[in-house]
This record gives sequence, C-alpha cells and structure tokens, in this order.
Amino acid sequence: MHRRSRCAGVVLISALAVAALAGCGPAPWDPAGGGTPTASSTAVPTPVPNDLSGGATQRTLTAGAVTATIDYWSTLAMDQWTADAVKPVSISLITTVQPDDGQKVYLQRASMTAVPSTPTGALEALPPQLDASTVSPGYLVLDPYSYSQTFNVGPVPPEATFVTLQFSYDFLVQTTPTSSEYAKQTATDTLTVALTD
Repeated sequence: MHRRSRCAGVVLISALAVAALAGCGPAPWDPAGGGTPTASSTAVPTPVPNDLSGGATQRTLTAGAVTATIDYWSTLAMDQWTADAVKPVSISLITTVQPDDGQKVYLQRASMTAVPSTPTGALEALPPQLDASTVSPGYLVLDPYSYSQTFNVGPVPPEATFVTLQFSYDFLVQTTPTSSEYAKQTATDTLTVALTD
C-alpha cells in the first residue's frame, strides 16, 4: 500500500512536468516554432546619380568623321535644383574632323529634352527646346570656333527625384573643302541630374 502511493506520487509529478513543458510553447531556438524574432528590414533608397555633382562635366562624342567635345555646367547650385525651380544648363561645344582635309563642320541644330523621373519610372517629358541655326549651312563649330548655349529645365512634378537631359546635335560636314555639298551627322548625349527637396 505504501509502495503504491509512492508510485502514484512519481506518476503525478511526471504528469505535472509534462504539462508544464507543454504550456511553455516551442523553444525560442527552434526555427520551426518561430520563437526567434526577426528584425524588420527598412528599405534604403537608392542614391540618384548626378552627372553635374561636381558642378560641371565634359563629354566627347563621335558622329562619323566628327568628334565633338562638349562642356556642360549649371550656374544654379546643385542644392537649388528643386522640382519647382527653373534650372539652367549651359553647354559649350567644339569639334574636330578626321581626316582633316580642310573641310568645315557646322552645327545645324541643338536640342534638349528634359524627362523628370521617380524611383519607379519616368514621368511625362517637358517640351523639347531647340536652337536651330539662323544662318546657312549652320554655325561654324570647327576648332577654334565653338558654340555656346543655355537651355532651361522648367518646373517638374514634385514627386520627381531626378531629371534626364537628352541632347541631340546635328552637324553638317563639307564633303570637300570647296564643296557646297554636306554630309549630315548626328550625335546624342544624356545627362542625369538629381533634384533636391
């Protein structure tokens, strides 16, 4: 009789221990139980590249026999390139031609189209700006003669975080130094400029 009650006591303690463990839930180190809390990840915005971050940039473009060296800069500080501001972009262009047999190079027209964008995609482009030559056959741009112009990027939607500036340059190259016939060559370029809040 004494032995039976001792066994019953042991069974009762074992049952209580099992119940207590069952009430604790899965062990925190058990991945299946999901006991280890995971830190919520915060998306870090991707930095916007800025081709004018140093205040100016230079590009070399090749179109057929023409090589154009173009300097771009803005008189407006980069921290003032806000969505609602009028943002000037100046260019200075000069060309060389190969082979250089004495023929001249003329710029028939230059254009810029500004496309505002957000991290999720491009917005509607602003109207293109065009400078077409008022003289025939165009502006002489063969070294040492150069071409300078300033285009303005107008206000863009407030959600825009950068603008892509698409430039196009149409050149006319004399076929011979004394010819009145010309070959047309087109060069294109793109700049990305970040906007500030």
